[in-house]
Amino acid sequence: MTQVTLRSGSWDVLQHDAKLIREQVFIQEQQIAVEDEWDAEDAVSVHFVIYDQEQPIATARLLQNNSVGRVAVLKSHRGVGIGKVLMLQIIQQAKLEQRKFLKLSSQVHAIQFYASLGFNVEGEQYLDCAIPHIDMRLAFSD
Repeated sequence: MTQVTLRSGSWDVLQHDAKLIREQVFIQEQQIAVEDEWDAEDAVSVHFVIYDQEQPIATARLLQNNSVGRVAVLKSHRGVGIGKVLMLQIIQQAKLEQRKFLKLSSQVHAIQFYASLGFNVEGEQYLDCAIPHIDMRLAFSD
């Protein structure tokens, strides 16, 4: 894996770069409707963007309710550990903020990825934007 940098911050600071990635992955690649991608949670979430050189290649957000969302890695950078770097940073941030747990809605194809980070499946599969998802949770022990 090449040398990457990770920045975290508000939507105001990271919006441009996060939008580039989410538009490519969710709107173009996965055919999610534009109106389903953008919501009011962006303005109040902590955002994370990974850069290869100065190019934004991955993003995610951490919501106030402990949800991790909009996890996306550009197709050109998948399979080399970028998603793991991103998620480990979010987990570390959550621990620093003394959150008790993280939760997320995983696309079914990504269950093993999140399980490898300690997340456990909760409940049954459901469709979100016509894509099979399942809820997952990571509890932090004191």
